This record gives sequence, C-alpha cells and structure tokens, in this order.
Amino acid sequence: MPSTLIEVRRAYTRAEEAAIIEAVHASLVAAFRIPDEDRYIRLQAYEPHRMLNGLADGEPDGDTRVTIDCFSGRSIEDKRALYREIVERLETLGIPRGLVSILLRESPPENWGISGGRPASDVDLGFDINV
Repeated sequence: MPSTLIEVRRAYTRAEEAAIIEAVHASLVAAFRIPDEDRYIRLQAYEPHRMLNGLADGEPDGDTRVTIDCFSGRSIEDKRALYREIVERLETLGIPRGLVSILLRESPPENWGISGGRPASDVDLGFDINV
C-alpha cells in the first residue's frame, strides 16, 4: 500500500499527467507486485522557481522526483527493479532517465495509521503485507 508523490518542474497536459501517474503505478505493480487497485499517487507540478534542483533556476525542465512511502521488507532486487521500471517507463513519455530521482522511504506497518486510526499491522488489508 505505497503512498507516492511525483514532483515535476514544468506543466504537463492532463493526459500527460495521467500517463506519468500510470507509468509510476505500473512500475509499482510490476516490481513490488502490489494489487493493481492499490492506488495512492499524487502529482505536483511546480513553477520552476519553486523547485530548485541544481539546474537552471526559473527554467522548466524534465526534472522529476518520485517519492514512495511503503512498508519495509522488500529485497534490494525488488528495489532495483522498481527504480529501473520507473525510469524506463518515464523515458517512453519523454522524461530523460537522467532527470528522474527516486526516494524510497520504508516504514514498518505499525507506523502507518489507517482505517479509523489503527495501525496497518492490525488491519486486514485484503493482501499479504509480509514482503
């Protein structure tokens, strides 16, 4: 049950934004084998001057940060697969792989409050979270 935020330094059309979101979600399904219906992804587009990244300030570009919060326990092989899937899928949308950075933050299920304020470790999520 990852929670994902995609941050970009330029404006995209609605269709392009939807394609970016779908590419990242498809990467999570492929690499982490999450259920397809397990979706919580946000895309935030910033004015270029509001997202400094070491590139030319004030100029829109393809800089893309993908931050994924998820349950801990996945193997390094799964993480490598996720990073590869994301950059390859975004590259097909015209976002150069060199401009994509990915931050994966892991927490144990007891650190996720869901379903009326209960820890995820105490809730039947409908799928196995022992990754």
